[in-house]
Amino acid sequence: MPNSRISEGVVHSLPDDLRGSILSEKDVLERWEDITPLARNEWICWVEDAKKIETRQRRIERVSFDLKAGKRRPCCWPGCPHR
Repeated sequence: MPNSRISEGVVHSLPDDLRGSILSEKDVLERWEDITPLARNEWICWVEDAKKIETRQRRIERVSFDLKAGKRRPCCWPGCPHR
């Protein structure tokens, strides 16, 4: 990993699996760093809210896909209840 420093959320820490996915693509990392701490918090909480490992993995993949598509927060999710 060329740059292991990466911004986290407001309430949630960045889990290792999501961190690795974000760091694996330069454009995803740039978009991650461009969103607000609250938006990063939403993505992290959305990934951690998954009940099954398969769902979690799909969500991690979707974070990269959606960030590259210009989305700044998870779609169709009520938001982090922890903030």
